[in-house]
Amino acid sequence: MKTIIFVLAVASSVFAQRPPAQNNRQMLADFRKDEQTNNFKMPAATQRMVLSKVFRRYLTDQDKCRSDFAGSGGDDYLAAARKAGQIVPLIIDMATGSFTAAGQTQTAYVISVSECNASHADNFGTKRIAIFSGQQLVADVDADFMGIIVRKTDLDGNGVDELLMISSDMAQGTITEMATLASFENGRRRVIHDFSTVVEDSCASEAPGSESKASVIYASAFAPGLKPTLTQENYVASCRKPRRWRLLSKGKMQ
Repeated sequence: MKTIIFVLAVASSVFAQRPPAQNNRQMLADFRKDEQTNNFKMPAATQRMVLSKVFRRYLTDQDKCRSDFAGSGGDDYLAAARKAGQIVPLIIDMATGSFTAAGQTQTAYVISVSECNASHADNFGTKRIAIFSGQQLVADVDADFMGIIVRKTDLDGNGVDELLMISSDMAQGTITEMATLASFENGRRRVIHDFSTVVEDSCASEAPGSESKASVIYASAFAPGLKPTLTQENYVASCRKPRRWRLLSKGKMQ
């Protein structure tokens, strides 16, 4: 009996000294949650300051767009429109942080370039990210049609922030969102991870078999000197509300 009591006492002491289990990952984004309407607004003076430093020429009114500008019949219509100043750009999102180097106080502006007459097939025009330190433009890069900032991160702890961003499209009642995590160190956009599709929701189509698919993105806990591991879990739910999500797959959504 004394032996049993002694063993239990030792075991209790070991468990008491053992540190509590820690969550080994953090959630970056849960695309199962309904997104709020983007009410982003910016003073007209700030819009003018930013746009005038990013673009040599641009329009402020869609009604002034032309269809017969130089290069409009070429292979790259959007590039020709930008070169001709046939664009009606607008800042649609922004974030503050240290994007091109550690220790900086910078603002990243997401710009919808809105090339004149860009169609749905052209994603209604390109997107750009312009990074400013104060009023100085320090980086101007194509965003590969990513137009919404979901989250600012610094996953590797090097003092340089990354941006998790999405692009969104709707066709025949199906909403599709794509996501990437990118860094802008030294003024260049580098995709850290392409998550591809993170939302595929056909509920608005009201077609038989319609459903909603959405991803949850995780990153491994921070560890000095190590790159974080990114994981993607994909869930599916019927169009009924409240939706009951069940795990569908891991990795990129099929």
